[in-house]
Amino acid sequence: MSKIAVAGTGYVGLVAGVCFAEMGHQVTCVDIDENKVKLMKSGVSPIYEAGLEELMQKNYAAGRIDYTTDYESAYKDADAIFIGVGTPEQPDGSANLSYIATVARQIAETIEKDCLVVVKSTVPVGTNDKVDQFIHDFLVHDVRVEVASNPEFLAQGSAVQDTLHAERIIIGTVSKWAEDLLMDIYKPFNLPVVSVNRRSAEMIKYASNDFLALKISYMNDIANLCERIGADIQDVAKGMSFDPRIGSKFLNAGIGYGGSCFPKDTKALEYLARQNGYKLKTVKAAIDVNNEQKTMLYKKASKRLITFSGLKVAVLGLTFKPGTDDLREAAALENIPLLLEQGAEIYAYDPVGVANFAKRFPAGPVGNGHMTYVDRAEEALAGANVCFIFTEWGEVKAVTPESYKKLMRTPLVYDGRNIYRVDEMQDAGVEYHSIGRAPANSRGIQE
Repeated sequence: MSKIAVAGTGYVGLVAGVCFAEMGHQVTCVDIDENKVKLMKSGVSPIYEAGLEELMQKNYAAGRIDYTTDYESAYKDADAIFIGVGTPEQPDGSANLSYIATVARQIAETIEKDCLVVVKSTVPVGTNDKVDQFIHDFLVHDVRVEVASNPEFLAQGSAVQDTLHAERIIIGTVSKWAEDLLMDIYKPFNLPVVSVNRRSAEMIKYASNDFLALKISYMNDIANLCERIGADIQDVAKGMSFDPRIGSKFLNAGIGYGGSCFPKDTKALEYLARQNGYKLKTVKAAIDVNNEQKTMLYKKASKRLITFSGLKVAVLGLTFKPGTDDLREAAALENIPLLLEQGAEIYAYDPVGVANFAKRFPAGPVGNGHMTYVDRAEEALAGANVCFIFTEWGEVKAVTPESYKKLMRTPLVYDGRNIYRVDEMQDAGVEYHSIGRAPANSRGIQE
């Protein structure tokens, strides 16, 4: 088994470190935040992720994983150092690589034995070549060091499962030594490994994520057309899904994609193409469709209502998807400021995202409006004039159509995730607006 250090304890780094420990490796996770390190040592995860805390506690008790701010002790005699720090989007769409550079220099000035540096962070194609050169520029000791690419493909909400039972492991190396070491590290996972050169590995990550983003934006584009011609996007998606060349995943229409990957990765690849004199037209189209899609419901509601001023607005779901407390690029972040600007009195519910959302929009007066956070969806709906559904949490799905009619002052619902059947909401007496759906009984069948 290998001695592994992991730089960064966000979704990528922490999940990777814990899963390496679960496979029997000796792991040290490094972070600059002392309070975060103390939290993790106590067995508490700084991120909401199913199954993660249990594995953290199990492997910490077994002595297979530790957490520290002392990068020198963690890096100096590691067999491999995995970099999982953030590469946030910059205003022009490019990736901010400053955190990668900081860790690379720390590694160069610290390692005392032959070491493989593995970049798991999503980085533009060619970055690993620069990291390799950067490390050698600052290398202190006479040791062998190489850089490999090992992009992650986890989804928030199922990150542990996605790592332990991945469909494939992608590794990009420039030598047999690096390839063999990575193969050995991943051998206990017993998963398919695709071994390519570094630039191909970097590109596989972007190409995969951007293809999924394309599918989402394509379905949203088709959904918007469906509304205008009387077709139903869910029926269309069902018909498409039987074609094995298309498949059934990522065909759900809604108010766009969010999170830490798709928005950032589409913009980064489009920026990379422009820098290399190429127009990546399909990816640019996906970005444009997604940007417009996020406020689709708000625009619909604005046409229906004179104003939101003084209205009680129920918001169900704040995170970008169920199963996570992550707000990055969440639809709620786009729509709630627009509602507050108009003077809405917002009552928001989310099973796990309230604490993070309240950091940006604290309870009480905000702008021209007012924010209130509640513990149950029914509290948000009580006496509400209008409801927006932004996240398809199970707790939101559990609210029956009859509950909207019973609890709301005006049963007016804008559903961005197509949770309910159109006919059931209509039968319950709810004015229901969703994405790309045909009116109830649109086939003209007499009942």
